[in-house]
Amino acid sequence: MSSPLLSAAAPCTDASLAPVDGLYRDHRPWLFGWLRRKLGCEHRAEDLAQDVFVRVIQGRKSVRVNEARALLTTIAKGLVVDHQRHAALEYAYLAYLAAMPETYAPSPETQAEQLQALMQLDRLLDGLPPKARSAFLLSQLDGLTYPEIAERLGVSLSSVQQYMVRAMSACYAAFYE
Repeated sequence: MSSPLLSAAAPCTDASLAPVDGLYRDHRPWLFGWLRRKLGCEHRAEDLAQDVFVRVIQGRKSVRVNEARALLTTIAKGLVVDHQRHAALEYAYLAYLAAMPETYAPSPETQAEQLQALMQLDRLLDGLPPKARSAFLLSQLDGLTYPEIAERLGVSLSSVQQYMVRAMSACYAAFYE
């Protein structure tokens, strides 16, 4: 026996199915409240609530009515984590700029471009497997050699080389393709 579905892929033709606008109408208020409590900002909560429903529509998800809140909460949690990570990255970048002598500070346009590149790199690193991400960061930020990385991660030298090829290929694709 199957339970009713909410479908973002097709119009509702069966009385046991609810359209996406019903999902929005029925669940937006509690989702907005949940996000407002998590973020402490009504405006950001409103934006993220809309983003959750956009993701449902774009993903053309079929959702069982009794699983709707779980799906919406899962999507919302991911968006909150992304928002918090981006906010922390932006804060760190702005703190770095504030500590820089004014004569060396980049123009506002350059700052915006650099922040956008940092966000793109952050998304890229988040998409890498954990060991590939660690190898890349140990190499690029800590300046460790491949043998040192292999020892630190407890993997072979050839594994580190594969991780670095994967990470560098992802960087190249993100910034040059």
